[in-house]
Amino acid sequence: MAAATSTEDLLRELAPQVLGVLMRRYDGLDSCEDAVQEALLDAAVQWPASGMPDNPRGWLLTVATRRLTDSCAASRPAGGARTPSTSPRRPGRTSAPTPG
Repeated sequence: MAAATSTEDLLRELAPQVLGVLMRRYDGLDSCEDAVQEALLDAAVQWPASGMPDNPRGWLLTVATRRLTDSCAASRPAGGARTPSTSPRRPGRTSAPTPG
């Protein structure tokens, strides 16, 4: 029971951190929240059975990013272009045209 409690506590601590990283990298609060929730569910099932990874935050971030990517790819029409909400953000860059 103590291992389950510590895993739950760790997931509660890491969830907002992982969500924050995804929100900084990608737009779309709803899709980022969904991806983090799916990663948390995967962790809750897999970690007790196979053991906690060496880097739990990195594991959650990797799984959540993959879930977000899968979700965006599934919702995009075949051959469709990326939209700004599914593209990684580039710090320091704006979408405003350059003068000239």
